[in-house]
Amino acid sequence: MDDYIDSVVAKVKERDPGEVEFHQAVREVAESLAPVFALHPEYQEARILERMVEPERVVMFRVPWVDDAGRVQVNRGFRVQMNSAIGPYKGGLRFAPSVNLGIMKFLAFEQVFKNALTTLPMGGGKGGSDFDPRGKSDNEVMRFCQSFMTELFRHIGPDTDVPAGDIGVGGREIGFLFGQYKRLVNKFTGVLTGKRINWGGSLMRPEATGYGTAYFLSEVLMANNDTLEGKTIAISGYGNVGTFFIEKANEFGAKVVTIGDEYGYVYDPDGIKGEKLEFLKPLWTEQRRPAKDYADEFGLEWVEGKRPWVVPCDIAVPTATQNELDGESAKTLVANGLRYIVEAANMPCTPEAIEVFRAAGIPFGPGKAVNAGGVATSGLEMAQNSMRLAWSREEVDAKLRGIMKNIHRACLATAERFGAPGDYVVGANIAGFLKVADAMIDQGVV
Repeated sequence: MDDYIDSVVAKVKERDPGEVEFHQAVREVAESLAPVFALHPEYQEARILERMVEPERVVMFRVPWVDDAGRVQVNRGFRVQMNSAIGPYKGGLRFAPSVNLGIMKFLAFEQVFKNALTTLPMGGGKGGSDFDPRGKSDNEVMRFCQSFMTELFRHIGPDTDVPAGDIGVGGREIGFLFGQYKRLVNKFTGVLTGKRINWGGSLMRPEATGYGTAYFLSEVLMANNDTLEGKTIAISGYGNVGTFFIEKANEFGAKVVTIGDEYGYVYDPDGIKGEKLEFLKPLWTEQRRPAKDYADEFGLEWVEGKRPWVVPCDIAVPTATQNELDGESAKTLVANGLRYIVEAANMPCTPEAIEVFRAAGIPFGPGKAVNAGGVATSGLEMAQNSMRLAWSREEVDAKLRGIMKNIHRACLATAERFGAPGDYVVGANIAGFLKVADAMIDQGVV
């Protein structure tokens, strides 16, 4: 069976050279599936994995726009529509200089399994641009978004592909994108999620990924006869995910002591709460300001060029970007007393780091399960749009918490069923794969 998996991964590398993040994501999933193929050879015979690693459609396009000085700028746009076996493509748009085709494919591939775990009818996709919203005026961001949507609109729709936000795409950007879509198609539809609450958005959507991470983490601790009360937590980001994770972790009695970005981190031994948390909430999501501004505001030391994984903590929650926590950082965390780790970002831990945590017996929650609360609530927003109604905050929060409990339960039950008890990675990968694979077989060779 290993030979079959190795051949699939080798073919991906041969066909898509240079897309290292995509290769990593494919291998991580494929290696978990060996017991599935051993018990169910029909998946191998139908070449389900070979079909899953090939996007159904990739759209790549030019995005010209005019800056405030009247100069023409040109960026590149992407939309990877990976798999629609269980529903319309669903996944965020990322605006960041690091965006390229390989990263979009890795994120879209991960999204397929994440969306399947929610049990909501959503396929997987991802998109974005190498445009950097930092330092841009509102008018520049608006002109860029309008140009981006002028091409993207023909490839999306409420029953085809429903993008959302991601890094660099918040409420402001979603508003500009939605306005241009509505202008082009002359329809008010639920084509994007993450909308403002007064024009079709869902209560709890901004909080959903962070809250969902906290809900999943609390389930992990309960499974180990433990709670979040009194735990010290290190995180690495400070956007929507990080700030609302901090808010919910505080409610559960934990203390979050770090935030950071690609330039460094700040350690706040007293914990981020009260006026500090209120200052932090809009820092990136609205103001696009660096994390260092938090350190400066509250007289804390800013550690330049480092990640926060040297800070002793009970729990680590990487919340920033892919491959931000490597093997050496994992060893440092373990040596400093780490007890649990869950990924709030997409594939933030390298394979070497995951092996360190496994060897140390530390429960490890993969991003596709842990951070699924965001897309789950996007799915709830789609449902509300389709029914032309709005649920209360309490209703959405209860549904979100129920979904995260079910994902946690499915991961453990599936891992147990396939001979890897307690392994959340195996459980998440197989549970997501089975849902999509069975739908693909039902629908024939398409």
